[in-house]
Amino acid sequence: MQIEHRIPLQAIKGRGSASHIQHRFSLDQREQFDDGWEGDETLVSDEKSPPKTEIIFEKAKSALTKNDSPDLPFRLTLNPYRGCEHGCIYCFARPTHSYLGLSPGLDFETKIIAKPNIHEVLAKELQSKSYQPQVINVGGATDCYQPCERELGLTRSCIEVFAKTNHPFTLVSKSSLVERDLDLLVPMAQKNLVAIYVTITTLDVHLARILEPRAAAPHRRLRVIETLAKAGVPVGVSVSPQIPFMNDDMEQVLEAAKNAGARSAFYTVLRLPWEVAPLFKEWLALHYPDRAERVMARIADMRGGKEYDANFATRMIGSGLWANLIAQRFEKAVKRYELIPPVRASLSFDCTRFDASSLSNQARLF
Repeated sequence: MQIEHRIPLQAIKGRGSASHIQHRFSLDQREQFDDGWEGDETLVSDEKSPPKTEIIFEKAKSALTKNDSPDLPFRLTLNPYRGCEHGCIYCFARPTHSYLGLSPGLDFETKIIAKPNIHEVLAKELQSKSYQPQVINVGGATDCYQPCERELGLTRSCIEVFAKTNHPFTLVSKSSLVERDLDLLVPMAQKNLVAIYVTITTLDVHLARILEPRAAAPHRRLRVIETLAKAGVPVGVSVSPQIPFMNDDMEQVLEAAKNAGARSAFYTVLRLPWEVAPLFKEWLALHYPDRAERVMARIADMRGGKEYDANFATRMIGSGLWANLIAQRFEKAVKRYELIPPVRASLSFDCTRFDASSLSNQARLF
């Protein structure tokens, strides 16, 4: 018997969030209510129209952000965009839109902040006399290859700076657009200056479509891994985030990624900081009401009874029995498929090739 999957009426097609949830700095909170006009088709409401993506340009004052988190393998990050059109409901970066006075819900995935001068600022910072070359992670907050990158090319412009200076970098993406930049990535890979990680949360197409509505399909991401590997670009897979009773096919993802050419792998468990918690619970209630309470109960088990715990020692992997089971499954699978941790994969990066003098002639570069 074929099971029919219906999209809940409250869900918005192509979007992860179903509402403009108020951000935590709002002075007041608003709730929808029935005023008696709901069924009047003579009224035209903007709220009934699918929200369109708006690109907001903002000049960057700095390009590199320092990170002191002991649970991350890199110290510098670069983000050409704020907000992400992929609309992944679980994205830990959603609360950053609150600092802009925007909703971490629909605004995060429909109001994208783009930094058109990011490559120029990056070039200046790399030329600083005090700068010491080290691996830079591109797009650590939001996907640097989200849909608007196709037209804007901000990520490519930064990679051009890295290529010009022989500067090592890594990036994590769910997009097939990374294939566009093979002409830059392949020569850098030959110099041990780059590694790409492709996130494949699940191979379940139905789940992926509502969990990560505007990201590439799982089979397309596997093809990205295969394309990069065949071109000689070091590529790994991220099976993040692990969500109890949702994406239970970790081993199948790792096997498929290995067969496609992945060399390394890592995972994190679901993180629900600030407004992400109510957004995720709203998503569960809309799409999986039958298991919502069970999912949240297991998440609490991994967070010491809370929805989230920001402790550096456990925020990425959780704690307790359920978190230990996930860790054991992952360790056995990566051993079986001979996948290595990203930290080991990055040891081959060659920072000695860095040469900022190639940026001295700005006119020629930009």
